[in-house]
Amino acid sequence: MAISIDAAVAVPVGRSQSVAGLKFAEAIIIPVAALIVSALLFSIFLLLLGKSPLMFFSLIWTGGFGSSFSFQNTLQRAAPLVLTGLAFAIPARIGLTMIGGEGALVLGGFFSAAIAIPLVSNTVPVFLTLPLMAMAGMLAGAFWLGLTGWLRHYRGVNETIASLLLSYIAIAIMNFFVEGALRDPASANKPSTMPIGDAYRVGAMPGTDVHWGLGAGVILAILLHLLMTRTTFGFAARMTGGNPRAAQAQGLPVGFLLVTSCAIAGACAGLAGFFEVAAIHGQANASLVAGYGFTGILVAFLARQVPLAIIPVAVLFGALAAAGGIIQRRMGLPDATVLVLQGLIFVVLLTSDTLYGRIPFLQPKSGSAR
Repeated sequence: MAISIDAAVAVPVGRSQSVAGLKFAEAIIIPVAALIVSALLFSIFLLLLGKSPLMFFSLIWTGGFGSSFSFQNTLQRAAPLVLTGLAFAIPARIGLTMIGGEGALVLGGFFSAAIAIPLVSNTVPVFLTLPLMAMAGMLAGAFWLGLTGWLRHYRGVNETIASLLLSYIAIAIMNFFVEGALRDPASANKPSTMPIGDAYRVGAMPGTDVHWGLGAGVILAILLHLLMTRTTFGFAARMTGGNPRAAQAQGLPVGFLLVTSCAIAGACAGLAGFFEVAAIHGQANASLVAGYGFTGILVAFLARQVPLAIIPVAVLFGALAAAGGIIQRRMGLPDATVLVLQGLIFVVLLTSDTLYGRIPFLQPKSGSAR
């Protein structure tokens, strides 16, 4: 019996499209279900405290999206989460669990502020100072997490432990200089570096009160999505993440891929630190240790390490952070209540990972392509 080439090709193509569609549906349904379960469990927690779950979630909407001010506050808080989410997602695509984004952010912010001191003192133009500050922050972050990748590949050090310990070292380095050689004598209450001044602050995007960190995060998310899905580097990184030994046996530069992916991640977190200094605080101090690096891990988990999906998820968690104040005032709950919800989401997400590939109606049928 003769079989045409078109017929022979159509079957696997159709099947691959069907499988891709099911995988996409699975990647949407499971995280959404995890959010719903987290909300139900948190509602039980609120009922035990004698508080109304309906009021809590309505206040999240009001505080995060209820007005133009609230929405812009949400976007402001989402800006560093996009960048720290990318700092976790990119190494995760190559099989690494990097939780050191907080350290890279802090170190990036500190180096941005440190290099600004002589530049501002000598009245170097703003159009030169801000790019140099951003570059210093990105290079500091890239080196810090790149070091973790190097330790993982060439010394066999677990990247999760190494990146966490390096985060604490980064915070200690910042505190050492901020409380010592680089301390501004005028900062009596809170040790800080010299302020960069209003003239050197990063402004807001046109028509908004949201600084350019959000725009930079969105652009980077798009570029990194293209890098990981449309380039040979991204293909090689996915191959390495799937099976490092097989990738090495095929001649792929596994060490280069690991270190480069970690350096890219560190540069993203370091850029977040730059914007925290240049757009929010105006100097480096303990306020840089705000937990954005750790919240970014949760953002990346919920986004399934997809750079484009990190953007809406970061906005969601930005809304949670923005609503903390109104929840405290209206319901008499601590501002940290939203952190309990975030922790619960994280636990449920980790548990939901066991569902991938096990939901019957989301699996391809063995005879569907025939």
